Amino acid sequence: MKINTREIKSFFYSQYFSDGLRIPIGILLPSIILSQFNHFDLGLTMSLGALCICVIDNPGPVSYKRNAMVIGNVCLFLVAVITGFARLNVYTLGLEITVLSFLFSMFTVYGNRAASVGTSALLVMIFMIDKPLKPSDVIGFSALILAGGVWYLLFSVLFFEIRPYRAAQQTLGESINDIAKFLRIKADFYLSETNIDENYRKLVSQQIKVSQSQDAVREILFKSRVLIRESTHASRILVLTFVDLVDMFEKIMATHYDYAYIREKFKATGILNEIAGILQGMAGEVDNIAYMVLTNTRRRRRRYFNASLEQLKSRIDEIGEDEPGTSNLALKKILINLRDLNDRITSIYNYYHSKSSDMLMGNNADIEYSKFVTHQEYSPNIFFNNFSFTSSAFKHAVRASLVCLVGFITARTIAMGHHSYWVLLTIIVILKPGFSLSKQRNYQRLIGTIGGGIIGILILMLIQDKTTEFIVLIVLMMGTYSFLRLNYVVSVIFMTPYVLILFKLLGVGMVVDERIIDTLIGSTIAFIASYLIFPTWEFEQIQDNLKNVISANVNYLAKIAESIWGMEVSTIDYKLARKDVFVKSANLSAAFERMTSEPKSKQRKIKEIHKFVVLNHILSSNIATIALDISTKGIHKTSSENLKLIKKSIAVLNDCNKKLGGTVVKLDILKTPSIDSENDQKASADDLLLQEQLGFIYKISNDIARVTDNILSPT
Repeated sequence: MKINTREIKSFFYSQYFSDGLRIPIGILLPSIILSQFNHFDLGLTMSLGALCICVIDNPGPVSYKRNAMVIGNVCLFLVAVITGFARLNVYTLGLEITVLSFLFSMFTVYGNRAASVGTSALLVMIFMIDKPLKPSDVIGFSALILAGGVWYLLFSVLFFEIRPYRAAQQTLGESINDIAKFLRIKADFYLSETNIDENYRKLVSQQIKVSQSQDAVREILFKSRVLIRESTHASRILVLTFVDLVDMFEKIMATHYDYAYIREKFKATGILNEIAGILQGMAGEVDNIAYMVLTNTRRRRRRYFNASLEQLKSRIDEIGEDEPGTSNLALKKILINLRDLNDRITSIYNYYHSKSSDMLMGNNADIEYSKFVTHQEYSPNIFFNNFSFTSSAFKHAVRASLVCLVGFITARTIAMGHHSYWVLLTIIVILKPGFSLSKQRNYQRLIGTIGGGIIGILILMLIQDKTTEFIVLIVLMMGTYSFLRLNYVVSVIFMTPYVLILFKLLGVGMVVDERIIDTLIGSTIAFIASYLIFPTWEFEQIQDNLKNVISANVNYLAKIAESIWGMEVSTIDYKLARKDVFVKSANLSAAFERMTSEPKSKQRKIKEIHKFVVLNHILSSNIATIALDISTKGIHKTSSENLKLIKKSIAVLNDCNKKLGGTVVKLDILKTPSIDSENDQKASADDLLLQEQLGFIYKISNDIARVTDNILSPT
């Protein structure tokens, strides 16, 4: 098997490995330093605080992380104090576990970062449960935990302040890599051996990853004052690279064709394999850009495509001449798209080989980037408005509180040893708002714990030297936090032996069987609860995703209608509408993927929803194609027939939205009276092409309407 050294190197430059270095250092340093002064126990308590706070250290702007960790430290101290006193009585402890599990699980209503603050607070509660503290020692011990949390906050902020652009480079590099994978999947459509339906599934799945990674880049780039307000060469390159990459992704999305028809028509010519080869080569160049951004180096292009594209043009012209009855228009469109993609790749390379930052501003200097990021509200009303069983966050919080109470009772009655808090820890880690996520995390936790337990036993049997064990411990911690967000199974495989070695170094002894059994108990409780206690199934929420994506497409179509009617539509308005479509489409695709992992009895209209997802992808791709044509060719004031087609498509989609329980999108352009077609000027070639494209969009809109009716039908 060929080893991809580029991927291995990319991993060591990535934010995942950066986490694997930063987090263990932040956790271990207090223990290492204080142990030199014979205060290892104090250092260990501070490390416990750092361990809890590091949960909040997720990718994002430094200011957001800092604020979240400040709030997390306040919660850390309060929960540690409350638990320290509540644990003196089993009934007050049970009450505390129930109440705090509900309270901090409700933090999910404020987004992922707030949810991580809640997880941090629950972790310190769990770790404090079995601490044999006297009442007089509770405040002092809690203060030490707080000191560890504050230490980690300062360490993490300092880490990012030293290299303010590094996190943005890593996030952007990984996003570019996701686009390269998306392009490779697109290339596979031109290969006759590729199953089109299966490839659509891969495409939709990869689109989710691209959308998520682009959101992460937007947050870290456009919410960071350092990157946006500074006019340095590095900051400009990062912002402009991302802007061009989003445009490139739109172009890739817009290159949609009837692949079955193209294969049938042109398979014998062999030209489709050439197109796939060029696309694969371009994906390789996008990968090279990703590596360049990730490693912060300037790299030469490995391949230029001008000659290949000219050769492809000659082949396309030959096909038109050799087969007079065969239209090669589709191939010409593909060639145009390939040339545009090549130009965008060249443009990005030029950014990294330009010595003057003034040359990099282009037309993007005045773009209001803040409009492209989602701003999370933290009003108390949001919290209390979710106190209803119609809210998935509320159901999750109630489920978490009940399950944690059951886990606590179980741990006190049948769990093994003195570390039965592992039962609660397993429940907190596994239990997620949706069934599919809980199921996935449950499976990963079990496999990782069993595999890691076996590795841990072998390490403890073969290594007896404490210094060597400590070195292995550090390596295992690095592996744990490097793979925590990348591959949870691998992370747990590293985590289990590191915990076992840690307990041996602390003099606790071999606890492999205890850890595995407690994990099994916690996993079983969490799995049963996610199925029986106020479960949240995707079919209950999929309707919201359907109507959201329809509304986004209607708004995108409206921008086109305004342009071709002669109204002024800014580039920002187009890009905001485009972003909304891509984000809503990714949300729908993610919901569909989660639905496929749920029990068959809970999968309603799964085939119809899959059809909707594919049709939505086709619709969005074709709208993006027209939007690109309008922005590049400047098509304005076209024939009234084209406006009629858009109005008809919007009317059909609005009708779907109404059936799904959504609000009909009211647009001023729909009220505009159509001009008598007799007064229209003679249609140009661009008008005829636009009419053909809008006619196809109208057809797809009707297909979506039929699928929507099937989804809503009771049978």
